[in-house]
Amino acid sequence: MLIKINPILSPELLFILRTMGHGDKLVLADGNFPANAMNKRVVRLDGVNISDAAKAILSVFPLDSFLVSQGKAAVSRMEVDDRPQEITDTHKEFIDVVKKISGSNWEVGSIERQTFYEEAKKSYAIVTTTDARPFGCFIMTKGVIKPDGSVWVLDK
Repeated sequence: MLIKINPILSPELLFILRTMGHGDKLVLADGNFPANAMNKRVVRLDGVNISDAAKAILSVFPLDSFLVSQGKAAVSRMEVDDRPQEITDTHKEFIDVVKKISGSNWEVGSIERQTFYEEAKKSYAIVTTTDARPFGCFIMTKGVIKPDGSVWVLDK
């Protein structure tokens, strides 16, 4: 155990988060997501839901403000098929976590399911949970931490 490190963050997951660079993408997925078919780097968080996984990851993971300055989202959710505007309970919980942990100024974008799969294949790693709620999948892009330990935020 480590002080102030959420115990959900296993040594394997901490290693992946630490070795990611600026602009690398991390997928946080529900239990039904075909993670191993999408990527070679997969970390399983069995017994963990999306909300708790997001809280743990975002406690150490800076989001990418550079994308925001370009009008793009640093965090995106998988859209519900044929209902792209629908926000599921899992989406709501995740959005609440992003705003609580990373800051209220972060917006969560959306990606159509098949496009999400293509992005997942290009991601640095995938973290799977055992959350069984459908469309509970998200992509987070890693940002920059300044020398003082704060997250670098680029103004629009």
